[in-house]
Parts: sequence; structure tokens; C-alpha cells
Amino acid sequence: MIIDYKDVNDLNRYKIMSDTVVPRPIAWIVTEDDGVINAAPFSYFIPLSSNPATLIVSIGQKEAGVPKDSLHNILKHKKATICFVNKDNMDKVQKCAIPLGKDESEVESFEIDVQRPLSDFPPMISSTQSAMFCEYYSTVELPGVTTPIILEIKKQFIEDDRLDERSHVHVENIGRSGALFKAMVDV
Repeated sequence: MIIDYKDVNDLNRYKIMSDTVVPRPIAWIVTEDDGVINAAPFSYFIPLSSNPATLIVSIGQKEAGVPKDSLHNILKHKKATICFVNKDNMDKVQKCAIPLGKDESEVESFEIDVQRPLSDFPPMISSTQSAMFCEYYSTVELPGVTTPIILEIKKQFIEDDRLDERSHVHVENIGRSGALFKAMVDV
């Protein structure tokens, strides 16, 4: 079967792509604006380059013409902290997918512990095994309802004993596999 994407509506195209490009790590993006800490999951997320150390995430709209809080905050403050989901915080990240008002914090609403190891970046989720502290790099101009942005990784937290002597990272991330969440570790 050959699917011609021009004949598929946006929602079904998203489903087909999401169910094909799997597994994908979940970027649990923490941003801030006016004292409100926003923590939102995104599965359209992937590393882009190691030099410069960049990644790309596509962020949709809340409603027509209104960017999601994460995108608004990144474009305004040029900073984001990307945390990764594991079995210990999967229930919290699922709650963070529930839309809240701009002045409501997922961290407060869902009682998510955070810590701020770097004062010049948004905090990180305390239960993450790894977090990337990023600065806005650029926006990819595409037509449609999502905005792909490139973030440059400036610093990274890795939980003690998860980085081996050969610079391999051993984390137990949960990823998106189509409509389901699955462990991205050996079983």
C-alpha cells in the first residue's frame, strides 16, 4: 500500500507517522514564565546533531493561532530543560498532557518535585535520570499547525553511576511507541 500524504488529513497523518517512527523518547519540557513552571510532554522529538549539540522538537498549538505554553515560553525566554520519562514518573508525565491555563503550573497542580541545579535554566524534574539544559537555536519554518524548533544543549545532568567509562549512558527511558508508552530498555 502506498499512502499519498496529500490525501490524508492532519490528524490521520499524525497517527500514521507516530505509529511508524517508533520508539521515540518523550521530551518532558520544563519552561518558565512569570513565575509559573510549565512541564509538558512532547513525542515529536529527536537529536539533530552532536556538533553543535542540537535537538529538534515540534510543538503544536493550544487552539488555532495560539501557541502552546512551552513554545511561548521558549521563544520568550530562550531556555528550556528537557527531562526524560522513566517508570518512576510515567504517571506524572501523563497528567502533564492535560491542558491547563497559562497561569497554572503542572508542577504545582500535579505535585511534581523539581530541583534547580543550574540557576540560569528552568528547573528539572527531580525523578528524571537525565536532563538537558537547552537554549533556543532557531525555528524551522513550515506551513501547518506545528512549529519545529531547534534547541542547543548547553549542559546535561546524568544521574550518578549512569555514565560509564566509555561515555555510554545507561538510563531507563520510557518512549512513545505509536499510541502506547513502552520502556526503552532491554527486557
